[in-house]
Amino acid sequence: MSLVKRRVIISGGGTGGHIFPAIAIGKALQAADPNIELLFVGAEGRMEMERIPAAGFNIIGLPVAGFQRAAVWPNLSLPFKILKSLLKARKIIRDFKPGFAVGVGGYASGPLLQAARWVGIPYLIQEQNSFAGITNKLLAGGAKAICVAYPDMDKVFPASKIHFTGNPVRPEMTRPLPAKEQALNYFGLKPALPVVFLTGGSLGARTLNNAAIESLNGPAGREFQLIWQTGKSDFARCSPLAEGIEGVKCMAFVDRMDMAYAAADVVISRAGALAISELQLVGCPCILVPSPNVAEDHQTHNAKVLASAGAALMLKESEAEKNLFNTAWLLLNDEKRRNNMHIRLKEMAVSNAAEKIAEIIIKNYI
Repeated sequence: MSLVKRRVIISGGGTGGHIFPAIAIGKALQAADPNIELLFVGAEGRMEMERIPAAGFNIIGLPVAGFQRAAVWPNLSLPFKILKSLLKARKIIRDFKPGFAVGVGGYASGPLLQAARWVGIPYLIQEQNSFAGITNKLLAGGAKAICVAYPDMDKVFPASKIHFTGNPVRPEMTRPLPAKEQALNYFGLKPALPVVFLTGGSLGARTLNNAAIESLNGPAGREFQLIWQTGKSDFARCSPLAEGIEGVKCMAFVDRMDMAYAAADVVISRAGALAISELQLVGCPCILVPSPNVAEDHQTHNAKVLASAGAALMLKESEAEKNLFNTAWLLLNDEKRRNNMHIRLKEMAVSNAAEKIAEIIIKNYI
């Protein structure tokens, strides 16, 4: 098969934590060399099939799916979906003839990179978390480069292949945030009261949403405003409960995350790799509630890194509904601690990750 060096496939998705880094890498590649042709590969029915085209890129979906921890029956068809995805990935490679492949994690990343490995196409793995997933561990042996965001990853990956680049984030996160007054006006909030920004990630988090619902009728005197990203699936349940409450801005998805961070005095978030990288860049004091329903419990590992450095507070999922907004209120009233968090987060931040990854690819492989 005759390959075209200036063609690159970027694979992965499933959540914003994989999609936005993929988009950032794609844009960085084209900014460095406009002659590079890109094709994205995602999973059918997942949010990348909307978000990637909205960013101006072509994408093809694979029928792959993830392991379902909550139900057994859907997993019976998983081997067939993986096999079908591997075959389709080989056809995509045969038709597009890429000179290089990039995997950012998510359902589609594994089949695409494995197919690339079979036909001898060099590839790069972008590992976002402090605890590497099984797929990336299995594929590491054939990778030309492995880009990471946490130290000590040589415990799981070959040291000679590791590049410490940080995690690619949305482009607006790499620029100075809007002024707080502008951000408050954007959400229709008042400057006199503090602001909590709650986000369960691009898909939402029911436990965090339940805690927010409890806070709507919180104790008198605990006055704060709330920017509330519910996620698409829980918006219909949450939105009517917030309707008409002054100082509560309830949305399925926040398109202007830079505005949300600029407005917030405290952020409540899951501990996905993208969320943590953005919080580090903007330096926003935060409470992290790791999801227990992710592979290898990697969000807990991510959160512990920040918590042990004094850059964040961490609450277990089991504690969140009862204690989350009590903890937020205490943090809102502890300016010294918030200032220290800001400093530690900024010290941990790694900028220009997408550009670093693009440079590695262009200088060495295409």
